[in-house]
Amino acid sequence: MTKIRVMLVDDHKLFRSGIRALLRTLDGIEAVAEAADGREAVRLIAAQRPDVILMDIMMPNLNGLDAAARIVRAFPGAHVVILSMNADEDSVLKALRAGAVGYLVKTTDPAELELAIRAVARGERFLSSAVSEHVVAACLTRVDKEQISLERLPLRQREVLQLIAEGHTTKEIAAKLDISAKTAEAYRGELMKTLNIHDIASLTRYAIRTGLVSVDS
Repeated sequence: MTKIRVMLVDDHKLFRSGIRALLRTLDGIEAVAEAADGREAVRLIAAQRPDVILMDIMMPNLNGLDAAARIVRAFPGAHVVILSMNADEDSVLKALRAGAVGYLVKTTDPAELELAIRAVARGERFLSSAVSEHVVAACLTRVDKEQISLERLPLRQREVLQLIAEGHTTKEIAAKLDISAKTAEAYRGELMKTLNIHDIASLTRYAIRTGLVSVDS
């Protein structure tokens, strides 16, 4: 029987180690790769071809939601399950909009993690039992808001926004995205124009307010 190939994506090494140890106890499931941020995950997925990606949201360089959007667009056979400490409507909705087919709260029972992996590998959607029924219903039926939201920004602009909010200079952003400094500056200008925000401090506050980065980033 072909095993379900799982990739672990989380910036906490100890957490990845715990999940990896758990997966070793499950029949027909194996951890084939690990990544510490979304950018590394996108880079590894082409070579490893996992069936299921267990991914945190808040990570440096490229967060889990934007990574999920890139992965499902480039690799339709990969199924992303978001792992988060949050069970609120907004967090679940963002994950589903990004293309995730599963959402688990990190305090979930190991048995539920196994159920989620097997379900999404079969092509089903799986939402944690910690997410209340009314939240699930609202997330599956809620329509997009009319105002500019984080989800409406192009992926590249969201990448630049995250790196700006994390304190990276234009030169550093260019190096991380493998683009020229001039192009990085152009993306920043487009971002400011789109959001009607024209200084770095305000961009950073916006990124924190929308959950793209944490206060500790």
